[in-house]
Amino acid sequence: MAKDLKRAPFSAQVDLSKFHMEDFDQATEEEKRQQEVMGESTTFFKDGMRRLRRNPLAMGSIVVLILIIAVCLLAPKIVPYGYADIMKGSNNLGPFEYSAAELAKIDAGEEVFPHIFGTDSLGRDYFIRVVYGARVSLGVGIFASLLVLIIGLLYGSISGYMGGRVDMYMMRVVDIIYSLPDMLLIILLAVVLNETLAPKIQGTVLAKLGVNMISLFIVFGLLYWVSMARLIRGQILTIKQNEYVLAAKCIGTSTPRIIRRHILPNCLSVIIITTALQIPSAIFTESYLAFVGLGVSAPMPSLGSLANEARGGLQTYPLRLFFPALTICLIVLALNLLGDGLRDAFDPKLSR
Repeated sequence: MAKDLKRAPFSAQVDLSKFHMEDFDQATEEEKRQQEVMGESTTFFKDGMRRLRRNPLAMGSIVVLILIIAVCLLAPKIVPYGYADIMKGSNNLGPFEYSAAELAKIDAGEEVFPHIFGTDSLGRDYFIRVVYGARVSLGVGIFASLLVLIIGLLYGSISGYMGGRVDMYMMRVVDIIYSLPDMLLIILLAVVLNETLAPKIQGTVLAKLGVNMISLFIVFGLLYWVSMARLIRGQILTIKQNEYVLAAKCIGTSTPRIIRRHILPNCLSVIIITTALQIPSAIFTESYLAFVGLGVSAPMPSLGSLANEARGGLQTYPLRLFFPALTICLIVLALNLLGDGLRDAFDPKLSR
């Protein structure tokens, strides 16, 4: 019955029976790209995530970070040793070595959990200390990046959107903050807070971190947000000239709503990239400060403090420096590669 149907005389439908396959040319690469552009619509985030999944280095970095985070979360529940537990007679053991007392327990039929990375000079399990050091470093990096994101986002948004004198005065404050030496501020704050704050935090959670770490967080909140603020300001100065922002102003939309609904979503690529790259920078800063003695208070370990302690026995026990140094390298390298992958995936200028 379908063969009996005839095309209407004035129909615009093409009669395919008059054409053959050899009458058609294959689509060019340019036409294929145009078809991709004209394909199914997607959101900015989904499109960026699709490009990110095509980046093998970025996906490998995500796998490495997931493994490190899983070890940091699960190892303290599996390993029976604490980061401050001192085992007598277990000083300076190598990886998977046992002390005489532990060998006697094994001979008696008891189960003794191995020292995966050995022990330090005081007889503390080195693996669990590296795990807690990685937890401290990751926590500092994530907390510092969120602090930088919140302060820089608010400051840069207000400065860029208001413009004029407000922008000029706010940027002069940023220039002044750029000139402040962060290391000197951390040392000065540590000295001042050690006299005023240390007695008040005894017995609290903050006492485990110590005054040096609190000083580091304060400096992150005071100094390290200026780069984020400048980037957000530069983006908003360009975006606020677009027609849809002017249309929102004409219908009486409030300033906070314009910034939140129309401007900041268009700065999402810069926000994601800068935040991702801020985490390894904060981790490296914390490790460096811990290495020079301005990190967490003992006995809480940090990767930088572990590397500093390992310097004394570098020739005799080189693995004590190798393990924390390798952990720092893996975390920072994975985060940097992930940040580069996010930049390639979410930067509109690199989307082609």
